[in-house]
Formats: sequence, structure tokens, C-alpha cells
Amino acid sequence: SLVVLFGATAGAYGAKLGSDERELILLVWQVVDLQNKKVGTLHKSLVKADNLDLSDQCREVSGLTPEGLGKAEPLDRVLQQFSQLVSSDLKVLGRSSYTLCSDGQLLIRQVLHPETSKKNFLLSDCFYSFYDLRKEFHTCYPSSAAVKDQTIKTMAEYLGLGTDEAEEDFGVWQVKTMVAIIFSMLSEGCNHVFTEPETVKHKYETGPCSKSETVDSETVIRARGLPWQSSDQDIARFFKGLNIAKGGVALCLNSQGRRNGEALVRFVNSEQRDLALERHKHHMGSRYIEVYKATGEEFLKIAGGTSNEVAQFLSKENQVIIRMRGLPFTATQEDVLGFLGPECPVTGGKEGLLFVKYPDGRPTGDAFVLFSCEEYAQNALKKHKEILGKRYIELFRSTAAEVQQVLNRYMSTPLIPTLPTPIIPVMPPPYTIATGSVRDCVRLRGLPYTAGIDDILEFMGDATGDIKPHGVHMVLNQQGRPSGDAFIQMKSADKAFMVAQKCHKKMMKDRYVEVFQCSGEEMNFVLMGGTLNRSGLSPPPCKLPCLSPPAYAAFQTAAVIPAEAAALYQPQALLPSTRTPQASAAAPPTVTYYPAQAAQLYMNYTAYYPSPPVSPTTVGYIAAPPGAVAAAATATHTPILPQPGALVRMQGLPYNTGMKEILSFFQGYQYAPDDYNGLIQLSDQARSVLQAPKEWVCL
Repeated sequence: SLVVLFGATAGAYGAKLGSDERELILLVWQVVDLQNKKVGTLHKSLVKADNLDLSDQCREVSGLTPEGLGKAEPLDRVLQQFSQLVSSDLKVLGRSSYTLCSDGQLLIRQVLHPETSKKNFLLSDCFYSFYDLRKEFHTCYPSSAAVKDQTIKTMAEYLGLGTDEAEEDFGVWQVKTMVAIIFSMLSEGCNHVFTEPETVKHKYETGPCSKSETVDSETVIRARGLPWQSSDQDIARFFKGLNIAKGGVALCLNSQGRRNGEALVRFVNSEQRDLALERHKHHMGSRYIEVYKATGEEFLKIAGGTSNEVAQFLSKENQVIIRMRGLPFTATQEDVLGFLGPECPVTGGKEGLLFVKYPDGRPTGDAFVLFSCEEYAQNALKKHKEILGKRYIELFRSTAAEVQQVLNRYMSTPLIPTLPTPIIPVMPPPYTIATGSVRDCVRLRGLPYTAGIDDILEFMGDATGDIKPHGVHMVLNQQGRPSGDAFIQMKSADKAFMVAQKCHKKMMKDRYVEVFQCSGEEMNFVLMGGTLNRSGLSPPPCKLPCLSPPAYAAFQTAAVIPAEAAALYQPQALLPSTRTPQASAAAPPTVTYYPAQAAQLYMNYTAYYPSPPVSPTTVGYIAAPPGAVAAAATATHTPILPQPGALVRMQGLPYNTGMKEILSFFQGYQYAPDDYNGLIQLSDQARSVLQAPKEWVCL
């Protein structure tokens, strides 16, 4: 037997049912005995929603009012009555089992399952299997319209059934017409058999994904705006009612290995993916989640893996995965098992632990742990931020895709970063940054962070004709973002004075900008990390007497530095990597050539960087001159690291640590030699420290 089911929400109707997250307000059903072609009593039940504000479309189509719904029962009580009344009707008809039959999939998948999940009560098993009348009708009548274009009215018209909806109440006509359609399909001319019901998965299944798998791009979506602590089970709950493929939830991580609020979700087919897209801007708690199309390549990039160790670790199915972060580097498997304790036993003991390591075998401080049930996992999560050794340990829910992603990231990290081929920064000689005390520059302070060069030139007005070529310097912070400051070199001190008088506190977009006259020397100090304010000029940290080499302009002649050592000094915001054909085996030694001015500017640590686009420090990149390469190969240089122990590695720095904090930390120690000239020779030990993103190297 079938139970023909129809429902409506307080919002959209028809093809958009459930897309607006509105609650169910009406259920109508009737039992159909397929064998004897009999029907039970037709039942109509109103449902009291938490929000009784009905949409205009709902009022017009259903004729329902908030006053009438206010007297109805809530959804959980209505579903209890549904089960009782269906059982009673089945007994009258002499039947014992039944399957639901609805007009399409929206009522079951997009309304009932999501709403009951949010209200934290379970649906009975009958709601996890149902027949889609539209699909069954198209199977019975292949010449009818496509499934996505079918409605109750079009199916009735195809069969020549009466379609006057005004004769019956809303919902009653729909159920009676669906029953009539079913009886037509059971007639001698068709003899249709209902054999393959639609199914809804009870729970999400975890599992590994291999990069060799083929993933259909029509089955993948990207969810954005997720709470950072959300797990794969939370995401599966957000898509409750839709069938996610096994291991189909991949949480995305940022460059620091932390979740970035995005996830890629793979569904079993394109139909489920299309239904998922209708949940765009539905809510998870108090946050709305954006849902977009994604590709199979994107999913494999995040979730796919090739490591046999990871595949073996994830081969145990239906396990709860917990990620541990911040482990001491000396921690062993016994230490981790002892930390978790007997109240949360690990699946397989030591086999249920997976330590994340760098390619050279060094531990990263991360590990993944398998638990056989939710109870053990919850006990483990209670140990969040408890102490192991001298460190507190963070514990989070994780996924198979996150295991793959973390392992892929660390295992693909090279021991020595790829370095660019020999380049030479070339400063145009006529447009070098001024270093004198002539006040022929102006400083703009308080710029909008979205301001660009065009905005500054428009702000300057007629005075733009008095700016030196390449004379606009946007000041960027250590993250490469605008700091709100800029320097402009004018053709004379008089022009700079006029601009400061005319443009001071003039509006740019929605902010006023302060304009001060200054000298080239003061501009250089700020670009090198110093500060310029009403109280005077504070030198950059690399010029403080107790911290810096004796002379600021340490490079009196051009410096030639090997590419490995140059990586210690080159700010990435200033020296983008270039791609050139690979050098032959007979090529001369790899060196980077700095002219004297460039060496003076870049070899000191800076807190701010002049922007590349229009600054005089904008450099063109060309191959090092052959003479410089030959000189580097033949000249004798004094190494900068003459003895072991001169290289210090710092670990555990806060991510927002700047150069000033590091230099202040070493205040009182001479951390750099007096002479920077010469070819720097780095040992293997020195090279190995170039890989860590969270560390600084001090010489």
C-alpha cells in the first residue's frame, strides 16, 4: 500500500517549495491499497509554525490564515497523529506495511527532513523511503513531459482527468487527483509496478578519497560561511534529506592549516546537487551559509590523497576522527594514549594514531586519532586545552578529507624552497629616492585602504603635473596591504609646500586626508620602518644604536649574494618569483646581483615596503650581468657565518609578530656582523631552516 502525501509551507509553493526555509503548515494524506484498489480515509491536518507570518503566495494559494493556524498542533504532535491514523487505516484495509508517495521530492527532502533536524526530533523510518510520483508517471508514460516539468495538474491533464481545483479545499484536491493518477497507472493498459523507491540516508558515511577517482563536477558544491568549529557531521546535518556521497565532505584549510569556513560537498548524483543549491543562504545556527557550484577537480585537490599510510589509517570505516594540535615534538604514541586515558580508548591502540610529519621526518605537532563511537570521541573532546608535558593540546572534530589535506600540505613542503633564477633589480638612475634634507616631498596620511594611485592623482588635482616621474610611493605593511600612508616626490620644495597647503584635510571618498611637507630623508626613514609624527622622527629598528650595525649604508659597493642567502633578505612583496628556462649543468654559480643602491635599501629589515606599481623602487628583473657572475665565481669573500652557532632559529612566534618585536627581543646583543660585504656561504644546517613559515632566521 501507498500513503499519498501532500504538504505546504508558509512560504514558496510549487518548484520553490522549501527553498526559503519556511515551516510546514499543512499535511494531507490518504492510504491507497494497490492490490485491491481501495482507499482509506482522507486526512487533513494544519500545523502550527513558530512563525505564523504567511507569504502573499501562501495566503492566495492555500486560503489559510494565521488565526486558523494558531489553533493547530505543532509539527511533532501532527507527525504522531499521522503515524497513528495511518496504522488505523491500514488495519481497516487489511494491510500491514506502506511506503509514502509524494508529488516530487521537495516535501520529503527539502521540508520535512531539514525542519525536523533543526527542531531536534527524529522522523520515523517511513520518511526515509518514498516514491516520487512524477518519476513513476514518466516511467509509465514515457511520452509525457520531462520529470522536472511535471505537476499534479499536467499529469491529470495528460490523462484527461478533471482539473477544477476550486471544487475542493487546498490540499484535498491535490491528494484526490494523485490517487486518481495512481489508479490510472494501475489500469490494465499500463499495469505499472512500484518497485524502486527513493531513499534518504539515515546518516553520513565517512571514508577516504583517492586522487585517482573520477568525480563528476555536476555533483559537487562549495559551502561558504561555515562556523570554524563545524564538523563534517554538522555539514551533513545542514544538508539533511539529501544524499551525500561516502566521504563526500571536505573541509577547506587556510595556509596556516586552520579551517577557513568553507567546505566542498560531493553528492551521489546531480539531482541531489541541484537540490543542495536551493539551500543557498539557509542557516546553520545564526549564520547563513552560501552554496555555490564547484568542480570535481577542486574536490580532489582538497580531499584526494595518495599516501598508503593515510589510506591504511582511514580504512577502518564508521570511525570518529579527532584532530590533536600543539603536541610536543617529543611526544610518543604512549604519551598520546596516556593523555587520552582509559575513558576514551583509541581504535586499534597505536594503529589508531597518525602523527603528521614533515618530509624529513620531523614532527609538526599534529596528530589524528580514531574512535569507534561518538561517546569516546566526546570524552576525548573534553580534554581540549589540557596539558601534555608543558603544552596545552587542542582537540577538534575532523574528517577523512581533512586528514588527506593536512598530510598533503606537509608532505609536499620542500626542504629547501624553490628559489628564482639570477635576477638583478634595476633602479632607473634618474628617479632614485631622494636622500637629502630638502623638503621637496609630501606625506599623505589617513588614506582610505581602498585608495589606489588613480585616487591619489585625482586628489592632487592640478598639482599632479609637478610630481616627479615615478614619484608616488604607496606604503604597505608587512602583510602587503595598504597602511593608509603615501609619499609623493615633488619637483621642488615650493611645489611641495603649495600642495600641503592646498590639499591638507581635503576629502578622499568618505575620509579626510592629512598632507604634510617632508624631506626625502624623512621619507626613507618611514619606508625603512621608522615613524614620523608630531613628536618628531623615530628611526627604524635597524638603525637603533644598540641593535644595528655601526653604519646604516653598509653597502658602499655592489653586493653579490647567492640565491639561497638572498632568500633570507628578499621581502616577497618586492621580489616576485620569475620563471625562466632551467639552467644547464655547465652554467656558472647561481648568484643574485644587487647594485649599491638596491643593496642599501633591501638588505636592512623593513617594517614597511614601498608599493611596486609606481614607486622609484619598482624594479625591472633581468639576468645578472656576466661580469658579476664571473666576479662572484672568482673573488674571495669572507663568509658571514665564520663559526658554528652563529645561526639562531626561533620557534613558536605569534603569527602577528613584526620585525620590531623580534629586534626588541634581542636587544643588547649584537645579532649581525659589522661587515655585510661578500659572498655569504650557508651550510646545510642553515639551508634547512628556510622552510618553516612560522619562523624567523636571525644572523
